[in-house]
Amino acid sequence: MTNCAPSAIPTALTIAGSDSGGGAGIQADLRSFAFHCVHGASAVTCVTAQNTLGVTRVDALSPDSVSAQIEAVVSDLAVGASKTGMLLNASIIEAVVAQVDRLGQLVVDPVMVSRAGAQLIDDAAIAILKTQLIPRALILTPNRYEAELLSGQAIVDLGTMKTAALEIAKLGPRFVLVKGGGMTGALRGVDVWWNGQGFEVLGTEQVETIHTHGTGCTLSAAIAANLALGKSPLAATVAAKDYVTQALKHGLAIGQGQGPVGHFYPLLPLPAAGDS
Repeated sequence: MTNCAPSAIPTALTIAGSDSGGGAGIQADLRSFAFHCVHGASAVTCVTAQNTLGVTRVDALSPDSVSAQIEAVVSDLAVGASKTGMLLNASIIEAVVAQVDRLGQLVVDPVMVSRAGAQLIDDAAIAILKTQLIPRALILTPNRYEAELLSGQAIVDLGTMKTAALEIAKLGPRFVLVKGGGMTGALRGVDVWWNGQGFEVLGTEQVETIHTHGTGCTLSAAIAANLALGKSPLAATVAAKDYVTQALKHGLAIGQGQGPVGHFYPLLPLPAAGDS
């Protein structure tokens, strides 16, 4: 495990929703920050009632509340990097945009469409996200379906992942990571990175597990944590992918449905002798 030196711990901020089941949202983000020895601050945008079986209720906080939380953090703490997750509606997105210059290096996880392809926010919120927040992102991390929506490009193979990344880059983010978690076959888990000049294809070993809840949140949070630690955008992203792969290997079989990844996997007990 990493040895955290208290005198050198940076701060990262997550602006996202709360997951009552603890698998995604700010709960996943704060665990990811802690794993990387980064102090985690948060601004909650909405409160969800959910567990491993799904979401049963979502309550938005007021834009003023979100603004006040961000103000409280950035006026006191030296935020090295921030990430956004579920912002839920246009008014909340506008509240975040109003303070975006104070958020340090910004990772935008454009939580618009689930990995299953279901749209999560309305068209008005998507429009504000595209025109006001995404252009201010250092790194944008859309999943397959979000990349299709943002680019207007059907994604079916590596070539169309690259084409989508090029189209999305026109919206203004400095770097684009089109995630391949929603792809099939050999492309599952293969991401495409566009740096404005060229591509990197970032592969990883495939992990067979149903316990994948929170992977997108975890990846973007781990990128932000590594940025706060001083890594370059590409190095931060590669390190974050390695972390998510290990967390997937140690997914938590809790509840009756899809469990979360094992954010704190080094602390999990080793299997007993003879266990498979």
